Amino acid sequence: MGRAAIPFLNDQESAIIFPVEWPMIKTGRASFPVNHAAESRLGFPTVSVLPPKHFSMLREFHLADVLTLGNAACGLAGVFFAMQYMSSGSLAHFFAAAAFSPAALLFDWFDGRVARWRHQQSVLGRELDSLADIISFGVAPAALAFAAGLRGGWDWIALTYFVCCGVSRLARYNVTAERLSAGHDKVAYFEGTPIPTTALLTGVLAWAAWQDRLGEHLYGGLWTIGPGDLHALSLLFVLSGTLMISKTLHIPKL
Repeated sequence: MGRAAIPFLNDQESAIIFPVEWPMIKTGRASFPVNHAAESRLGFPTVSVLPPKHFSMLREFHLADVLTLGNAACGLAGVFFAMQYMSSGSLAHFFAAAAFSPAALLFDWFDGRVARWRHQQSVLGRELDSLADIISFGVAPAALAFAAGLRGGWDWIALTYFVCCGVSRLARYNVTAERLSAGHDKVAYFEGTPIPTTALLTGVLAWAAWQDRLGEHLYGGLWTIGPGDLHALSLLFVLSGTLMISKTLHIPKL
């Protein structure tokens, strides 16, 4: 409690404006008196600061946001099963990892349509969608490829390039979505291939597993280039990443 001191008023003027001792709001640089009754009489706006509720962010999620989190959960499950395959060698774990890719694709397809149907599109939803996509269609395919046998030095570089292209492509989409949508609910076209198209790479790996072409038997064989090894299959990931960041390739959005 204390009396307000206003730098440009003398003590008498300050006493007239603030005749009683009011509670003080203290900030990092100054203290301000609060008298809600005086605010009402003088026509000042009254600002009420309420403490945040527990799990307030989760309370604000819409149905589309929950579906987007389902997308992210599928991607993470795919990564876990890929690691489990490397530990167990069981093809069941490999196929389970691959199966979560179309599951994530389904969640990704539904969340956008639900958001438009319920008119609940938001910046938070768009950011959530991008973060979920990089897990499900960037990190998960790269982890599955590594588990499948793309573990040479050049393979590491190729898979890292692939994931970085996915991150860059989603970042560019987030900053250009409003321009590309031209005032409509969705963009007219994509610049570069959409990142969910990488589900095709997961399909290729699943087919290779079905044909017992993993590890040393991967399609295209192995090349030793300088200090590292490169599998021909890694070039598909390089191609996919390059197409994602293309600015001249326009893909109509259906």
